Amino acid sequence: MKKAAIFILSLLLCISSGTMVCATEPETLLTVAQDGEGLDLTAKSAVVMEAGSGTILYQKDKDMKLPPASVTKVMSLLLIFEELDKGNLKYSDKVTVSEHAASMGGSQVFLEPGESQTVDTMLKCIVISSANDAVVSMAEHIAGSEGAFVKRMNEKAKQLGMKNTTFKNSCGLDIKGHETSAYDIALMSRELTTKHPDIFKYTKIWMDKFTHETKKGTKEFGLSNTNKLLKQYNGCTGLKTGSTSTAKFCLSATATRNGVSLIAVVMASDDSKTRVKDASALLDYGFSHCQVMEDHTKAKDIGKIAVTKGKKETVSYQEDIPAKIVLVKGSKNDVKKQIRIGQVKAPVKKGQVLGYIIYKRGDEVLLKKPVKATESVEKMNFLTSLTRLAERYF
Repeated sequence: MKKAAIFILSLLLCISSGTMVCATEPETLLTVAQDGEGLDLTAKSAVVMEAGSGTILYQKDKDMKLPPASVTKVMSLLLIFEELDKGNLKYSDKVTVSEHAASMGGSQVFLEPGESQTVDTMLKCIVISSANDAVVSMAEHIAGSEGAFVKRMNEKAKQLGMKNTTFKNSCGLDIKGHETSAYDIALMSRELTTKHPDIFKYTKIWMDKFTHETKKGTKEFGLSNTNKLLKQYNGCTGLKTGSTSTAKFCLSATATRNGVSLIAVVMASDDSKTRVKDASALLDYGFSHCQVMEDHTKAKDIGKIAVTKGKKETVSYQEDIPAKIVLVKGSKNDVKKQIRIGQVKAPVKKGQVLGYIIYKRGDEVLLKKPVKATESVEKMNFLTSLTRLAERYF
């Protein structure tokens, strides 16, 4: 009896000293190719990225701060689609144009103060014709004022890790201090296209029209896509053009071929033709140099994950952990996978990282996929410890 009492006391001391394993390390992304062989870009800054993983395939001065012109609208569109997904906004909602929005100038569809259009129509005007009046109308509708909306844009940029970006307006008109980088544009373009693929319903439209409805009557207005790459590049799906006298010619271009989706960003190209030429060259480079390796780690590959000092002896986790890695063609056989699960102690919280699936090429880490708990496991209490002790001894 004395030995049993000492054993139980020791067990309870172990329970009381238990700590929770906490791992917050994000997935690691890799730049796989940057030699740029055969590329002759006029753009001051450029990036081509694989959209699924965020892997950079080529970059030229990717962090250079430059004015983005109407490519700014990628962030505005991202915030609009977030509101749609949250249910705070509907495609059928009517948006009324203010004096401020109507006065924007630059690229516009000549919305008049007091005129109302649906969110769906506003999106067509923004995406197809790069309408400043439409995007400012949406900014005001969502946040109450353009200034408040721009504050949200900058908050989102910070959240996405856009370290070289400061937005001063929602449309991209030149103003001192309104700047971003090719890499930052790729980041927000990736967020928009991968999280909100409905954007492609608009970016793929070549021509459309809508009807002005004002006190003066009704008048039809034609929309023509500013992104000429849609007609000139096989697999092009979008995304957004921009040009001003200061920014010169910019473009965030998206394209998909054989399951590979790329984002090519060019900033400060000489003219509209070289902008398309630069983007096409980047996309060609990306598609010719990369292949996507997909892998799935199943629960049977990992086995049971034990929990010490918990009410349950094991914890459940995802049954299928997919991984997608962009590689330089021909290097797929060099990739090795490791499964590393740390010691897991109760309490365990649902969503807690239990370990990692690591993909390596030699000593180089290509990707780390977290293994997360799909349930919570409470810390063992006195009753649980006695019950478990009884089961073992009796």
